[in-house]
Amino acid sequence: MAPTKTAARTKPSSATRTSTNAKASQGFSAEEKAAARARVQELKAEAARADGELELLAAIARMQEPDRAMARKIHALIKAAAPVLAPKTWYGMPAYTKDGDVICFFQNAGKFKVRYQTLGFSDKAKLDDGGMWPNSYALTKLTAIEEAKITALVKKAVR
Repeated sequence: MAPTKTAARTKPSSATRTSTNAKASQGFSAEEKAAARARVQELKAEAARADGELELLAAIARMQEPDRAMARKIHALIKAAAPVLAPKTWYGMPAYTKDGDVICFFQNAGKFKVRYQTLGFSDKAKLDDGGMWPNSYALTKLTAIEEAKITALVKKAVR
C-alpha cells in the first residue's frame, strides 16, 4: 500500500475587488447623498404619519434666499391652483402628491448648486401634449406671466 498524502486544507480567502481601469469611481456627490438621506427620513416620517405640509414648510425655511422666497410663492400658487394636492417633501424638496403619487416638485438652486430653481412634473402629471412635451421648467423670477403659466400647468397636471 502506498502512503497517502494529506494536503493542508485552507479556507478560500475572501475575494478582493479589483478594477480594470485605474480611475476609481467617484460615487455619489455630497448633495446626492444628502438627498438620499432626506428621502429615508421622509419615508420614516410618512410611516409615522407626520404632517407633510409641516415638513415641506420646514424644508423651505432651511433654504437660502432667493430660493426660499420663490419656494414660498410656488407653494402658495400650487395650493391655490390644486387644493387636491397633498404637500410633502420628496428627496428633501417641496413636492405635491395626488393619491400617493408625486405630481410636481420644486428644486431649489442651492440644493445642487445650479444657477436656477426648477419646477418639475412627474410622469403621473397629465401634461401629455402630442409626442413630446416639457416636464421641467427653469425659474429665474416669478412675474404675473410665470405665475399664470404655473397655475395653468398645475391645473392641467391634476385634471
